[in-house]
Amino acid sequence: MSTPDFSGLVRFLVEPFLDSPEALRVDCETNQSLAKVWIRIAFNGEERGKVFGRGGRNIQAIRQVVRATAMLWGWSAHFDVYGASGVEGADGSPDSRPHRSPPKPAKPQLRPKP
Repeated sequence: MSTPDFSGLVRFLVEPFLDSPEALRVDCETNQSLAKVWIRIAFNGEERGKVFGRGGRNIQAIRQVVRATAMLWGWSAHFDVYGASGVEGADGSPDSRPHRSPPKPAKPQLRPKP
């Protein structure tokens, strides 16, 4: 069984959002025996908003397409974005945690007057 072109698929999905598509870096690591692929992308931090979209909709759609494609081939896919936020970890490396919006603050509870 051949391996799908995950790198080409990711480029096809992400490049339209970028002003400078040549800055896109895609790293695909595959394990044929486990049928798993790890995909890591990086791009200019200024373009984070375009790639992630409002509420992260764009990046979630890209992840879903990559995972669905992998499933069609009998693979599992793990997709990470590096260096897009400009936030660095304690060791100076780009923060690799998923980029999510902070939770909304809870509404204050009103108590009845005694």
